[in-house]
Amino acid sequence: MNKLDAERQKEIQQAEELLFAGPQALGFAKGLFQGHFVSDWVMPYPRIPAAQQTELDETLTELRKFLDEHLDPVEIDRQADIPRSVIDGLGRVGVLGMTAPKEYGGRGFSQMANCKVLEEIGRRCASTSVFVNAHHSIGIRALLLFGTHEQKRKWLPKLVTGEQLGAFALTEKEAGSDAANVQMQARPSEDGSHFILNGEKRYITNAAIAHELTVMARTPVPAKDKTAITAFLVTPDMPGFEILEARMPKMGIRGTATGRFAMRDVKVPKENILGPLGKGLKVALTVLDFGRTTFGACCTGAAKTCLELAIQHANRRKQFNKTLGNFHLVKKKIARIAADAYAMEAMTTVTASFIDRGLEDYMLETAMLKVFTTERLWECINDVFQIYGGSAYFVDLPLERMLRDARINQIGEGANEVLTSFIALVGMRGPGMEFKEIYDTMMKPSRDRMSKAWAAGKSRLGATIRVPDVPVQSEQLRGHARQLGRLIWRFNFAVNRALITYREPILDMQLVQQRIANAAMDLFASTCVLSRKDSEIQFGRRNGDAAAPDHSAADLFLRQSFRRIRGFLAGLTDNDDKSVLATADSCLATPRS
Repeated sequence: MNKLDAERQKEIQQAEELLFAGPQALGFAKGLFQGHFVSDWVMPYPRIPAAQQTELDETLTELRKFLDEHLDPVEIDRQADIPRSVIDGLGRVGVLGMTAPKEYGGRGFSQMANCKVLEEIGRRCASTSVFVNAHHSIGIRALLLFGTHEQKRKWLPKLVTGEQLGAFALTEKEAGSDAANVQMQARPSEDGSHFILNGEKRYITNAAIAHELTVMARTPVPAKDKTAITAFLVTPDMPGFEILEARMPKMGIRGTATGRFAMRDVKVPKENILGPLGKGLKVALTVLDFGRTTFGACCTGAAKTCLELAIQHANRRKQFNKTLGNFHLVKKKIARIAADAYAMEAMTTVTASFIDRGLEDYMLETAMLKVFTTERLWECINDVFQIYGGSAYFVDLPLERMLRDARINQIGEGANEVLTSFIALVGMRGPGMEFKEIYDTMMKPSRDRMSKAWAAGKSRLGATIRVPDVPVQSEQLRGHARQLGRLIWRFNFAVNRALITYREPILDMQLVQQRIANAAMDLFASTCVLSRKDSEIQFGRRNGDAAAPDHSAADLFLRQSFRRIRGFLAGLTDNDDKSVLATADSCLATPRS
């Protein structure tokens, strides 16, 4: 094996460790890549149990009253700070410990209920929603999921009330979306009683105001000449912990305290290891799954605000003796915002339900949710900005702040480009392994391989000749359901063709990966919309209400989504990829003055 092949194998091994460390059960998204519709994951549309819905409604009423009276997004943005009085108030309402068990002082809410709370905050102030997400959804989530009873008893009571605040410290100069590239070192003491941490972290939300930080660092692997990432519970009062920059000035979400800190020979007791030694990457990726779900909720709330602002202005503003709402190009924007907001909420609710049901492997779905909702929100804000015209550019309206705040969403908690490739590569692994089994058997036949190859071939053939059934109860949605099933079949056929055509080089073909991932995301989004609309129609019938008209936001989203999917699949064979790459290579190779 030459040096290039050896390096390639190392890259593939690293990708395997990062992308495929979790369970490989056939979830909904993985099912799409294999031509299956795993209906019990997404239908019927999930609902919060009645008892918790009542408690949630009461919490939302209390939260709205508090936010109306005390939350000032303009002042938070201007002062680049969330007042302690606001943090204390959020703690009193229970927002800062919403999913923590009641035995530790939390509210014990489900992730679906928690998402409704984050959606409400996301409607009003991105800085505050990011702060809550950083404290609860990723800051103390690792402790909730991986902490021992003793660790939880020690840390959680003050964290869930907001008396103390949490942070999640993963990002470094060389580690961000590449979570496996953490460089901070943690070496064990000679007596094994503690670990000594050295390194720097940056872009850490709540860093300078946190009382407890979940810090990722590299620890030696016993009896091996390598290291693995371990999660540690660190407090800023430990000697050697130094805040290098408490509040890094930034374009948006200015109210959040985004900081940079160093750890210089910080002694952390071994009792502060969170989860198994050397399994910090699993801790990090699992925590980010939760954070991406509430990320979707925050974006949904902001999209609903966009819709409200667009409607208000379109009904009031007159040009050429007509209100803006009479112009078709304005109507097009409003309709698109409404359709996307509907889909974002449906997708968030369905994904959150996977967590609440205890399903094991939803990493693909949370990645899809994060990419889809952040991209759609950016388009929503751009549309409403255009509807308002020049007035949106001035600071007396919230739109310029919303524009600045929203831009980080496509970068934070995994850059969208990285997650897009992740979605494609993880999704294609299932059918790819089946094709590999068939190919290996053809090259080196054996009795053991023949049985595996037969099963793999049967699976691939079955998906190729069978259009999956998408079960809906409402007659008026059957046409959409049949179209969705047909598109899943076409998608699986396109994935198979790409794997056969490109084989291993597809690992580097990100333009192909992007089209496959985009098609998969729209398939998932359309499924969530169809499930939600089916549930609403059935609920209306049971309560004697008329079914929603055909021109609803759900209908529009499905039509537009199906058209996008067909475009993505067509682009796999009809594209300008060679010209794009040649142009970029020419630019990159040409010196610029």
